[in-house]
Amino acid sequence: MEGLTESSSSTTSTHTFHTLRKAQRTAFNRVFAAIYTCAILALLYHHALKLIHYSTTTNLASFFISLSLFISDIFLAFMWGTQQCFRMTPVYRSEFPEQLKQVVNESDFPPLDVFICTADPYKEPPMSVVNTALSVMAYDYPAEKISVYVSDDGGSQLTLFALMEAAKFASHWLPFCRKNDIVERSPDAYFASNHTWCSETEKIKIMYESMKIKVDTVLERGKVDNDYITGEEERRIFIKWINGFTRHDHPAVIQVLLDNSKDKDILGHLMPNLIYVSREKRRTSAHQFKAGALNALLRVSAVMTNAPMILTLDCDMYSNDPQTPLRVLCYLLDPKIRSKLGFIQFPQRYHGLNKNDIYACEHKYLFIINPLGMDGLSGPNYVGTGCFFNRRAFFGGPLTMNSPEIPELNPHQVVDKHIQSQPILELAHKVAGCNYENNTSWGYKIGFKYGSLVEDFYTGFRLQCEGWKGIFCNPKRPAFLGDVPISLVDVVNQCKRWTIGLLDVVFSKYNPITFGTRAINPLMGLAYAHYSFWPSWSIPITIYAFIPQLALLNGVNIFPKVSEPMFFLYVFLFLGAYGQHLLDFVLEGGTIQRWWNDQRMWMIRGLSCFLFGSLEFFLKSLGISTLGFNLTSKAVDDEQSKRYEQGAFDFGVPSPMFVPLTMAVIINLASFIRGFIEAFMGSKLEELFVQMFIAGFVVVNSVPIYEAMVMRSDKGRMPIKTTAISIFLAFALYVLFSLTIRN
Repeated sequence: MEGLTESSSSTTSTHTFHTLRKAQRTAFNRVFAAIYTCAILALLYHHALKLIHYSTTTNLASFFISLSLFISDIFLAFMWGTQQCFRMTPVYRSEFPEQLKQVVNESDFPPLDVFICTADPYKEPPMSVVNTALSVMAYDYPAEKISVYVSDDGGSQLTLFALMEAAKFASHWLPFCRKNDIVERSPDAYFASNHTWCSETEKIKIMYESMKIKVDTVLERGKVDNDYITGEEERRIFIKWINGFTRHDHPAVIQVLLDNSKDKDILGHLMPNLIYVSREKRRTSAHQFKAGALNALLRVSAVMTNAPMILTLDCDMYSNDPQTPLRVLCYLLDPKIRSKLGFIQFPQRYHGLNKNDIYACEHKYLFIINPLGMDGLSGPNYVGTGCFFNRRAFFGGPLTMNSPEIPELNPHQVVDKHIQSQPILELAHKVAGCNYENNTSWGYKIGFKYGSLVEDFYTGFRLQCEGWKGIFCNPKRPAFLGDVPISLVDVVNQCKRWTIGLLDVVFSKYNPITFGTRAINPLMGLAYAHYSFWPSWSIPITIYAFIPQLALLNGVNIFPKVSEPMFFLYVFLFLGAYGQHLLDFVLEGGTIQRWWNDQRMWMIRGLSCFLFGSLEFFLKSLGISTLGFNLTSKAVDDEQSKRYEQGAFDFGVPSPMFVPLTMAVIINLASFIRGFIEAFMGSKLEELFVQMFIAGFVVVNSVPIYEAMVMRSDKGRMPIKTTAISIFLAFALYVLFSLTIRN
């Protein structure tokens, strides 16, 4: 970060706002990278010699097996090499908000606009949205400076009703939090914790449960009945949901639920703005998914409040620390870095993870380890939630501003009219229109960027290409906590969407290798390339999941013998990669069991979502299939939840993505048994050891899948149809491979 050195700090007079230090393992990482690179080059040289040898013979099967392994190892080498960019300069930061409060008056704090996005009340329960909104409304920050905008891209009256109830409850909840100095300011999280019990707490809990019952009842009915509408004002609001109003076709709806200039809590204190926004949608107009919703919020908020500081949140990602905005100000108010500071990213952390995180939803590398490394370069990537932005960053680079089409959207514009005045509301509805962006720079030069399903990754990348810096803020107490998917099909569907979005970036003119390395710097460009090429993991994982095992089933040796020097090169490469991965994971607070599940999920993703996501992307590129945005469900099923807590994989419904995975575990088990029999009979053990080890490693990783296929009878077991199809295809693949080898 510009203006900071290894032992740098930001100070005002004698007060330190933040510090930075380099990780102690940096030197080790660099030395190990040099040694490991030499080992990779030696392996690739060995592959090249084998290919030259087989190209002079008539053994085409051996040539194509060697070529497959060579291609596989090239991809592995590329992914390992790009990952080293995260390990070159990892840094750790600390903030001191208590020092900030001693120096800066609250009246000088910049206003804050909070963007919360939701799209489907049945996949993203309204009570989750309510808890997120209430948790940020209760920040230790001047209420008159907070405006919370909730984007409902589903245009649901159920979500609006829940927020109207939340606005009423907020008048009791906010003073309760201030009076008792509560840290968990999401009501759901607070009442689930071991809090101090008293009559006031009981009263607040009864109010919360009453609100929850009303919201859940309305959700079950699918509409807001008259018996839940109180007063003509509410009736006037809900009359907008008339026949013809659908989630895909409806006018813009903007409703101010709380006004911080007049609405007060029960103690007479002003409350933050709370504004419901559902942008206009028409079937004939492109809506650009979540990026389009965020740009609509960017414009609506500019018209109504235009705060210089913006926080983006997913609807299930509630605030876990009321001091979070003050941590952000420790950086934003630093004159040494603020001119180029585009955003401050907090890590995604989750509540409700089971003990061993069986689906690796913690994503420790994505959300913690890698951002630490990027922070030592030009800043972390934007991960879609828990990120505070400088509004100016959405309007061009630090030195060259792209002016919006009307002055009211300029990030420096001062709003001098009341948010409920007629001119403000009319303009807000206009900029939320589905055709407003036509013939403008929105989504391309201004705002959140269009062109990829992973709009967060793409937007953060483009902002850094424009010259903005980012900061990774990782306090000991998580700033935000969110929900995790608890079934494997939801996990891989989410990952498939990421895969398609990442490939959008790879095949755009903003490819991180060709564009990013020049626009930011080589290491940052390659770090972004590591993410962009995630889908390519499917190539080496698929090759190593099938070819060595099929060769073993046919008694064909394709790796060095145990007695050959090249065998030890393979050992070093395997232990070195896995050992470094384990070390990073444990040093950042992970457990060995969670690490094991994390590496297992990479294998599962490689044979499912990475593979199918890549296929869907290329079919879409050829115009063969169309692509839609699939939400990850945050709704919780009791039986699913119980299985998740017990650590049982939940396959649930049949999915084609499970077929290659099931084929792989069948072939690996068969090949391991064949190898074990060969070893027991005392023949070829030395030659087949590496193939046996690979098959055995996959078998051990696949124990939960074998259980789901054979030993379980609950609803989360592997569907019988998937198992039957996989057995047939695995046998067909074995026969095809055997015929090829013999010929």
